[in-house]
Amino acid sequence: MSKPQYLTGDKAAIDAFIDKFDVFLFDCDGVLWSGEYLFPGTAETIEMLRAKGKQLVFVTNNSTKSRADYKKKFDSKGITASAEEVFGSSYSAAVYISRILKLQPPKNKVFVLGETGIEQELQAENIPYIGGTDPALRRDIDPSDFEHIGDGSALDPNVGVVLAGLDFHINYLKMSLAFAYLRKGALYLATNIDSTLPQAHSLFPGAGSVGAGVAKAFGKDPLALGKPSQAMMDAIEGKFKFDRSKTCMVGDRLDTDIRFGIEGKLGGTLAVLTGVSAKEHFLAEGAEVVPTAYIDKLGDLLG
Repeated sequence: MSKPQYLTGDKAAIDAFIDKFDVFLFDCDGVLWSGEYLFPGTAETIEMLRAKGKQLVFVTNNSTKSRADYKKKFDSKGITASAEEVFGSSYSAAVYISRILKLQPPKNKVFVLGETGIEQELQAENIPYIGGTDPALRRDIDPSDFEHIGDGSALDPNVGVVLAGLDFHINYLKMSLAFAYLRKGALYLATNIDSTLPQAHSLFPGAGSVGAGVAKAFGKDPLALGKPSQAMMDAIEGKFKFDRSKTCMVGDRLDTDIRFGIEGKLGGTLAVLTGVSAKEHFLAEGAEVVPTAYIDKLGDLLG
């Protein structure tokens, strides 16, 4: 496997790389920003690519925000982007449930482990749900819960899917309910299974950490609908109608972003070093996932 091309500081190489592609798929957390910190040159780089006529799609595994939420964040950071250009894992899961599974009553309801981003996208697809941000579930489990979950009286008989994403208020009660629904035959889906979340120049437990406890108890992993799932790539291609050979995936994680682009047979992948993966991970001999090229930060594309 050939070594990736290092582009930072080489304007001719950068221009040649950009000219190869008509479409750029961008991860967000760890690429555009870290938490509320916008990496230098990000907004200017997006504008430069638009000026060159490139199609941009923002592909994020962060399930806590909806497309509308991301639009607000782009606006607050001075980045030109529309909600329609965002394809998040919550949206991917909602589309999969509504248009692929096509759940029918009575088993047409979703039990959510996650935040409002998932709820908003389910609502947009007219999918009924429970759980999620319900304040009644943000408490300790008590003896009566064990009894009522165990005998099924606390369960909604219409739940046909358990959908797990990043949940900032995960607790034993929610996990017990999710586990009970799975034992009753509900399908187990995940917006994504990222082990970590880059925030504020550090790493925190990701959505995969939330779903892992339930998966361990259930004995089966969820079907993940975020990167690197090719179900997500197919859905993105179906919506935006692009030529994969003229498309580049830009990301900070080898196991999700870069693998997503490689397994999707895109024309190229570009790693940035402002997030999870370090260059030592793909420059090492025998590295399994190697990007086409890499830069120190996204703003380096400005040359």
